[in-house]
Amino acid sequence: MSTVPTTQDHDPSRGAIVRLFGVILIILGTLDSMLMWRGGFMLSSVYVGMIATGVFLFVIGTIRRRNGS
Repeated sequence: MSTVPTTQDHDPSRGAIVRLFGVILIILGTLDSMLMWRGGFMLSSVYVGMIATGVFLFVIGTIRRRNGS
């Protein structure tokens, strides 16, 4: 009997780091945007890009988890 992992084993932690980094970017971008809005400043495209990048990374991490091989 061999205990060598096959390519069909599902690794639940696959893509977790990417998803976590995406969530962190979404939270930071949202908080910075709300502080800019509350302070009466014009919303910077940097924060919108940070939120969009966070969503993109979260989606990539979710796809990697579902397709984990």
